[in-house]
Amino acid sequence: MANEIFMRVEEVAKELGISNSYAYKIIRKMNEKLEKTGCIVMQGRIDRKFFHEQFYGTRTEKEV
Repeated sequence: MANEIFMRVEEVAKELGISNSYAYKIIRKMNEKLEKTGCIVMQGRIDRKFFHEQFYGTRTEKEV
């Protein structure tokens, strides 16, 4: 999964140790932030790089 561009809700929930419904809320909030910058977003998915930047700063997935 790590080589895919987008993370799905199940992967976000697992990585953060939260429920799927809460992961949807987090994804929705991050997608709203991306939309404001002019990006096209997909419901229930989040750009992997953006997710890691938002939660872990500049660290990459491999460093987490």
